Parts: sequence; structure tokens; C-alpha cells
Amino acid sequence: MKPATASAGCLRAQGDSVLLSVKLQPRAAVTAVGATLGGELRVKVSAPPVDAAANEALVRLLAEVLDCPRRRVELLRGHTSRHKLVKLHGFSVAGVQACLARASSAQTPGRE
Repeated sequence: MKPATASAGCLRAQGDSVLLSVKLQPRAAVTAVGATLGGELRVKVSAPPVDAAANEALVRLLAEVLDCPRRRVELLRGHTSRHKLVKLHGFSVAGVQACLARASSAQTPGRE
């Protein structure tokens, strides 16, 4: 996947939180944060879309990338869709952008 550059299109501030639009690809070969395309952050998870496993994998991945407890990552919409809206409690847009950029560069060594 290309490096993540979370543009303002996929991130919106809401009080002391950030809303993140995600397009999730379950059953992927790797679990990774991808690029922003069409106003959504592309995220791949290896978990299948069965019994909320893919949603749980998304929440775990975002919590790991943002270095926060899972309770600060809340799936608001899209529980049964690939298009999801995630609320990140206690974050700024700039902070989320920086974390996503770091995660992407860590996943693609040797690229700038």
C-alpha cells in the first residue's frame, strides 16, 4: 500500500475528538494502514468480516497506531459495511495525521 497521508478529507475535528472515515478491506494478506483515497483512509485487516472480527481488528490496529487504549477508538457507523466512521476520543486532527504517517512509514521501509 502507498504511504498514508491522512488528508483533511478523511479526518474531521469534533470537540476534543476526531472523526475518521475508513474503507476497510477484510481478509487481506496483511494488516496495514494505507493511503487516503476518495475521502477515506484505506485500512487492510487479515480478519474475516464474520462476527465483528474485522471491526475488532480495525479498532485494535487504530489503537496500536495511535498508541492509546481501545476504549478511545469507537466505531460509530458501518458495523456491517466496508465504509466506516470511527470516533477517536481525545485526539487532534494533527496528532492523528502524524500517527498515521508514522505507521505508514514503518510499514514501508525504504520508502520516503
